[in-house]
Amino acid sequence: MSERGDGPSPLVRQVARVLATPAGSWFFLNIANPIDKRLIPLTNGYLSTAPGYPILVLEHTGARSGQKRRTPLAYVTDGDNLAVIGSAGGAPRHPAWVHNLRAHPRVKVFLRGRTGDYLSREAKGEERERLWRKATDLYPGYDTYKDRAAGREIPVVVLTPSS
Repeated sequence: MSERGDGPSPLVRQVARVLATPAGSWFFLNIANPIDKRLIPLTNGYLSTAPGYPILVLEHTGARSGQKRRTPLAYVTDGDNLAVIGSAGGAPRHPAWVHNLRAHPRVKVFLRGRTGDYLSREAKGEERERLWRKATDLYPGYDTYKDRAAGREIPVVVLTPSS
């Protein structure tokens, strides 16, 4: 979303169009994500492989391994909170990071001007629907992923800054 809250900027809309193509999806999954999981924390969120697109890096703890993991994700803002979508591209199962957050809700977020510790929780009911709409305004591909998920409700995860 633009800072004025009037929807995605033209640059963000263009990145979303590229991301929606098979080649764009492949690039972001196989090239951009491994780069961003290092680049965003290194530059305190000032650089990513998707210029103008809201990408954060979520540092979470493995549910079973206890090891730190880093996952780049698109996000939307909701006041002081951030929201991320557990779509896994419409896969039949939730992404591993969702399971990790359920086991260990305390996370670190790397994001320009907002890097710090956060507490995660899954949105429910009206809050989930409202945040889902904000996310699909940013990236309409989430609706395609919802259709692909074959009945799996895609989690919407709220990240609240912890003091």
